[in-house]
Parts: sequence; C-alpha cells; structure tokens
Amino acid sequence: MPLDLTENEIQRYSRHILLPEIGGTGQVRLRNASVLIVGAGGLGSPAACYLAAAGVGRIGIIDHDRVELSNLQRQILHTTDRVGMSKAASARQTLEALNPEICIETHETRLTAENVADLVARYDLVCDGCDNFETRYLVNTACVQQRKTLVSAAVLRFDGQLSTFRPHLGGPCYECLFPRTGEDGSAPSCGDAGIFGAVTGVLGTLQATEALKELLNLGESLAGRLLLWDALTTRFTTITIPRDPDCPVCGQQERHD
Repeated sequence: MPLDLTENEIQRYSRHILLPEIGGTGQVRLRNASVLIVGAGGLGSPAACYLAAAGVGRIGIIDHDRVELSNLQRQILHTTDRVGMSKAASARQTLEALNPEICIETHETRLTAENVADLVARYDLVCDGCDNFETRYLVNTACVQQRKTLVSAAVLRFDGQLSTFRPHLGGPCYECLFPRTGEDGSAPSCGDAGIFGAVTGVLGTLQATEALKELLNLGESLAGRLLLWDALTTRFTTITIPRDPDCPVCGQQERHD
C-alpha cells in the first residue's frame, strides 16, 4: 500500500502514525475505508466524531429526524442554533469542520427494508446506534447477507452495551443475541425511561474504538462477546455470546461457510 500521505495528513494523524501498530500504512488504510453510521443521536455523535478525527476517509450518516432541544443533553454533533435542522445535515456540518479532508455523505431518510441493502453495500463497516429493534434487525440482516461487519451499541438510563457482529468471519449475529419475539417495539426508549447523557458518550466512543480496530485488524475483536457497562457502579462485564446454528439470519450462512 503506497504511503502517499500529504504533509497535512502527517501532521493531523501524527499521534496515530507514531503507534507501531498503526503507522503510515494503517493511516492510509483508514483513509481508504468507509463506515455507515445509523443514527446521528447520542451514540452516533461521539462515534462519528472519533471516526472522522481518526481519518476514516468516507463516513455515511443516515438519520431522518430533526434536532430538538432535548437532544442536546447528549447528542454532541448538534448545537442550540441548529434546533429544527436535519440531524444528518447538522452532523455533516460538525464533521466537516472537524476534518475537512474526509468525505461525509448524508442520507436524510428513514432506514427501511427497501433501502437498507443498498446503503449497507456502499460501506465497509456499519456502526448501529439506533433506538429501536426493528431498525436493528434490518441492519443486522443486511450486514449478514452482504458479509459486512456490524458494531452495535445501545444505552438506557445508566447502562450501556456493545458488541461486534461478523458471522462471515465466525461468531454470532445480532439476532443470535436478541432473537425476534414478535414484540420488536417493546423495549422502552430514552424518551420513555431517560438516559444519563455521558453514558452515550462512553458507549459511542467505545463503538468508534471497536470500529477502528476492525478496520485496522488491530487487537482482539469484540466479536462473540457482549460488553456491559453499569455507570452507577463503574463496572464493566463481558459475557460470551454463542452462535445459534438455527438462527434464521446467519444460521444458513454458517452451513455454507
């Protein structure tokens, strides 16, 4: 891989380049990579900021909502003067100011069964920080079908969870962990139960960290494990996630791998 970093890139990413595990080769790999972020909210905000700052060359943001005043307690992509503005457009404005050397693509639409495959196909990796099970299942199915790595995070009240799903490389998919029950909308939302704002910052930053590790093939993947964080006790717990051979999404793929 040619190390054709510009002088500006060498200065901007110098602290990455100093790391032997990344170096110039890894930084070029990030520049050539692409990530789709589902949701420009509490999780998508810190995840997008750190992926942009790290130099991921192309970042897609999909969100159909508009900025509300109640978002600003945790959604750090947005500012008070942008209340009423499209979240995707607001995210683009923040990220381009942070790093004008990368490409930010916005998709101001709701993710649906009709468009999810096309959107996922455009990117190397997907970070999902949405707030409902229906969208999470759509994203998971598309990632499994297209053999794309999915880094998924979720938060509620004072708790968060995070995992990486890449059944095409072994391990479970999201639906192995959370099988469909026919009550996809049964979980309370942050609007119903509340959320401690800084929890989204921690989980979104961890999400960006795991995404960068996957893009760089760095360290130990979180695939096959679920990270749980209880902010009130400052306790992290990691549990193993078994792969379900009868999973309707990735079980068939397992038989063909």
